[in-house]
Amino acid sequence: MSKLRKVVDARDARRCLSTLSRSGETLRAWCRSNGVDGRSLRAWQINMSRGAARDSATSTPAQLVELVPVSSPRAVSRHVVRVGPGTIEVADGFDADTLRRIVEVLRSC
Repeated sequence: MSKLRKVVDARDARRCLSTLSRSGETLRAWCRSNGVDGRSLRAWQINMSRGAARDSATSTPAQLVELVPVSSPRAVSRHVVRVGPGTIEVADGFDADTLRRIVEVLRSC
């Protein structure tokens, strides 16, 4: 399956929606046959229809900002390692080779 392209701006959205309207196809069918992401075009269609009255009163062109969900940052765990009188604190994802070298240095003291 090939990757569908996003609608990049209001001009692109207007062009796609105009072509879609003339085609007589459903949005889904037109997007599939033209390699356009249907969710992207539908979002532009909704936002442009909502903002049509507001944008006609101003010269500001409509803009759509795509929000991409990201995973929440995990809490970082800290680990305390005691070697003789020395203490080392490391976080998750520490480099084991580096820790090994530090422990060897502490043992030699």
